Amino acid sequence: MKISEKRKLLYIVSVVLVTIYLIWRIFFTIPWQTNIFVLIFALLLVGNEIISNATAFLLLILRISSTGKLQAKTSIPKFMPHQIVPEVDVIIVTHNEELALLQKTINAATFLKYPDKSKVHVVIADDGNRPAVRELAEAYGVQYIGMTNNTEAKSGNINHALKRLHSPLFVIFDADMIPFSTFLEHSVPFFTKNIDDLANDEDQVKPLGFLQTPQSFYHVDIFQHNLFSGKSISNEQDFFSRDINVLNGANDGAIFTGSNAIFLRQAVDEAGGFPTDTLTEDFELGAKINIAGYASISTILPESAGTTPLDVKGVIKQRVRWGRGVMQSTRNLHIFTNPNISFMNRVILINSYLYWWSFARRLVYIAAPVLYALFKVQVVNANFWLLLVLWAPGYFLLHYALSISPNHIRTEFWGEVQETFFAPYLFIPIILETLGIKAKKFKVTIKNAEASIIDRIYVLPHLILWIITLFAIVKFNYGKWGSEIMMGSIITFWLLLHFVNLTFSIFVALNRTNYRNSERFARKTTGKIYIDNGETARAIEIDDLSESGILFHFASSKNGMAVDQDFSGILYYENQPIEISGSIIRILIENKVTLYGATMSASPETANRHLQLIYDGTNKLLPSEQDGWITPFDTLQINLQIRGGQWRQKINLWRQQVRRLLHLS
Repeated sequence: MKISEKRKLLYIVSVVLVTIYLIWRIFFTIPWQTNIFVLIFALLLVGNEIISNATAFLLLILRISSTGKLQAKTSIPKFMPHQIVPEVDVIIVTHNEELALLQKTINAATFLKYPDKSKVHVVIADDGNRPAVRELAEAYGVQYIGMTNNTEAKSGNINHALKRLHSPLFVIFDADMIPFSTFLEHSVPFFTKNIDDLANDEDQVKPLGFLQTPQSFYHVDIFQHNLFSGKSISNEQDFFSRDINVLNGANDGAIFTGSNAIFLRQAVDEAGGFPTDTLTEDFELGAKINIAGYASISTILPESAGTTPLDVKGVIKQRVRWGRGVMQSTRNLHIFTNPNISFMNRVILINSYLYWWSFARRLVYIAAPVLYALFKVQVVNANFWLLLVLWAPGYFLLHYALSISPNHIRTEFWGEVQETFFAPYLFIPIILETLGIKAKKFKVTIKNAEASIIDRIYVLPHLILWIITLFAIVKFNYGKWGSEIMMGSIITFWLLLHFVNLTFSIFVALNRTNYRNSERFARKTTGKIYIDNGETARAIEIDDLSESGILFHFASSKNGMAVDQDFSGILYYENQPIEISGSIIRILIENKVTLYGATMSASPETANRHLQLIYDGTNKLLPSEQDGWITPFDTLQINLQIRGGQWRQKINLWRQQVRRLLHLS
């Protein structure tokens, strides 16, 4: 993630050009002589421009300033021979999640690698005090801590568990976040190295309070799924987890995101335990640890993977809770005035706070050109040519600079689409929470909720804005020719940009049915297939698999099987056998290789190893970066073609039904 000198120069030039534009906007374009309502909107617009560009500047500054730190902060140290590895409590927090989901996480925790596994204590913290969860813990030989009458949500559950635990380090996993076997090997050494550095009195070394690993998911999110982009755009949360928070960590201020993190117990105790007066105890606890004088870092590579809601309603409720929680926590922490917050940590916290205002800002940006196009409400008092010269170079150069991030996770365009989608649902809760009108009730996000026809109501805000914007485009440009179109090009540009963003938002809100019962994972391993009543053994190589299926090819091209042919066999996870049985359901040829798709199940004795083979590692069938060859217009075309075909099929089916009814009558 090293930044070249040319890219640094690009960053600096873009910041300078935009700063010149903003100075001009503030002092020369505000319509002071207009009526009070227009003036208020004009001030809102310029204020949002200032904040929007300031957050962009901060990101570029963090990229430049963190270049020399990232390698040192994120490179995984090794356990040193002279060190005694510390004991670690691995706490899996559960509320009311399905047992099958919780079982996968517990199972993975028992496979965690560590120099001395007797020092790893897996603990189930269950605030439902469910007998079935206790039995599950006993079946896996892990500790169970139940509680009843929990009135303090996730924080109360964790604090209750910590009172009964004493290891110097502890890990937090949500019930649906499945750890990879390398989690402890790739996290605990950061603490042992930090202890050595502190003992050697190295200058400017802070004690490490916690390490956050990225939030990672083993299936597509609503943007990937609903936009038919599961192979071309990365998960929406990757931008923060694998980019922004890594930069925060390079400045010792990584934000705790609720799961997949390892803590120094002493730091949490000094911070007062997990906060109970906010909806985002994770964000607030991380900040309190930093305020107490501890550093926090975030790594680049995922060390666990979980589920994310695929229904629009669930995603929106999740983001509303996060947004309200951050407003509560920033108020609790007094981030603007607290003298105990260091300068860089304050900048990081303020940036997090301002992020949640970007959704209200997006609505202001949509409204500004619409007001002018439909009602001639002028909120920017400027000469066209002067506006074009001062605005365009900085705007496009800054967007280009932001889009060529070293890790290629997300472009600015997709960031604006995501902001546009969430904007109608988040701006009111954020305003209410800022005014002190709280939503205190905590609800765990249901990750496996199914979308229903009623959820289509969530498309209405985007559809209304889409119709208004389309009408504004037509009305503003109707009857114009030549220089008139040129003079209105900036307004038209903004209208068209918002129109495209709203079109994508409508597609996201419309949802798609998810037909897959279990997720497929690209896993490369070997095995054997037994056929002819077990008399013939044939070597196979695995291409991908799921909990109920497998795709494989034979090591020798001479071998072959037929559809509906049953088989038994063995797969291997780290040289340990997994006994399987199944039946061929399809045969296909890719790159001259014959692939066999089959239903499959593992024997009860080896089922845990089967789960571990599936979930131990990221799902490489999903993209970790943006596909630079697939443009937003390609994605728009794909959606129009697929959805257009689906709508035509529905219309034809409706016509057939009508004709049938008319014929019967």
